[in-house]
Amino acid sequence: MSWLEALSHSRMPRRALLAGLLALSACGLQPVYGPGGAAKKLFGQVSPVDPDTPDEFLFNRRIAERLGPAGGAYELDYTLRIAVVAQGITPDEITTRYSLNGSADYKLTEAATGETVTEGQVSTFTSYSTTGTTVATLTAEYDARQRLARMLADQVVTRLLAAAP
Repeated sequence: MSWLEALSHSRMPRRALLAGLLALSACGLQPVYGPGGAAKKLFGQVSPVDPDTPDEFLFNRRIAERLGPAGGAYELDYTLRIAVVAQGITPDEITTRYSLNGSADYKLTEAATGETVTEGQVSTFTSYSTTGTTVATLTAEYDARQRLARMLADQVVTRLLAAAP
């Protein structure tokens, strides 16, 4: 039974149900990807700083996937920090799993005025196994770094869309 069917079987009058639904729809929230939403305002308008490391390149690529090619209205400055931490260690002191802990400090400013639109920090982690061959381990680490950069960029984009002017 859906929640709507459950409500219709309850003692709540239909008018009260409709009034509640109308009040909820008039709360002022707007879909971020809807007409006039924040995604349209930022799409193609954000220029991230040039990458210096492979991790930053992966981060910038995901920002471009989500917000379109770099534009000139806003500048996105960020700092990525990634730490490699041994997670799985055997009794023989051989590390079999690593965790990549990452964080990104970000600051979105208007290019014309230099005024800060929003700033903050996001963080997440991922991990990879080292139990295969050397090639498999290097591939697993690269894949984990890709996932980490993608997750950090997605979190930053979500925050930017929430704070969009």
